Amino acid sequence: MEIKSKAEAQRRADQIGHFQAEVALLEQENIFSLQDSQRSAIADYHQDLLTQLASAFDIDVNRREKQLSLGMKIASFLGALGLAASVFFLFYQFWGRFTTTIQVVILITAPLLALAATQYASHREKTGYFSKLLGLVSFACLVLNLSMFGQIFNITPTPNAFLVWALFAFLLAYAADARLLLAAGIICLASFLSAKTGTWSGCYWISFGERPENFFPAACVLFLLSFIPHHKFSGFTVIYRVFALLLFFIPVLILSNWGAISYLELDADSIEVIYQVVGFVFSAAAIWLGIRRSWPEVVNTGNTFFTIFLYTKFYDWWWDWLPKYLFFLIIGLTAIVILLVFKRLRRSYNNNTQEAAA
Repeated sequence: MEIKSKAEAQRRADQIGHFQAEVALLEQENIFSLQDSQRSAIADYHQDLLTQLASAFDIDVNRREKQLSLGMKIASFLGALGLAASVFFLFYQFWGRFTTTIQVVILITAPLLALAATQYASHREKTGYFSKLLGLVSFACLVLNLSMFGQIFNITPTPNAFLVWALFAFLLAYAADARLLLAAGIICLASFLSAKTGTWSGCYWISFGERPENFFPAACVLFLLSFIPHHKFSGFTVIYRVFALLLFFIPVLILSNWGAISYLELDADSIEVIYQVVGFVFSAAAIWLGIRRSWPEVVNTGNTFFTIFLYTKFYDWWWDWLPKYLFFLIIGLTAIVILLVFKRLRRSYNNNTQEAAA
């Protein structure tokens, strides 16, 4: 099997580790036993393969390396935030001492230099920690670039800046395989689409957050983008799905409690009822879809919002007139019912899987 990306190589290494652990367990329970020649052949093959994968993609081949990699990811994340904040405050502290020409030169060259450093690091270092760090600094430089240009030349604020930031963040994210930059790009793209939706609906673009329905088109676009194959990138599809669900369910949750800020030309109470029904139906549908397609992040997000919608209604119905002990007793009993339902669903799913395997 040809392996083309670090994500595929890591999955292959993890698969080997699971296989070795399962074989050891089966032999320990006397289910079967490999002959010495078979054991040696398999071990040599796995060792050669892991060596090749580690050399080509710098993956983690055991638990200790994974623990060290986690520490390096945290250090890289903190370093990226620190450098980005340093660039931000450096610009603002010394900005007034420069002439306009020097300011423009700095604003143009800073993101370009950071981008070149990101590209250089991505080729020199296989793990990608430094390229991701420099990528975030480059993105921070571009955000400052456009913001400062607007202030220097008194340019009217426009939502198109979000589109430029989003495209740059996507470029860096796919070049460096950086999930944090992908999340930044998604947030910028969602802001641009929501601002445009608000503008088309007749409001000033800066006020797009006052109408939660402006976020629905962005949620649909992101959910469709999740169907694009991302085999070479680790976790990108999950991030698209989670952001799509958040951009849908959070506005629905807001509108189910404050119907007066909706575009719908109905009374506020009717709008709240409509969005409460939408919240319950779509969160239940997300759970069903996640189970059916084996998308755990969709199941968890749908489950979380279904519980929030349910408890929000409980609060509206019973908080004022029920004794507090009885209110929380209902909350606890409801959680137990939800637990039993999921246990039943889990058992049904396992039975279906076993029947399919048979």
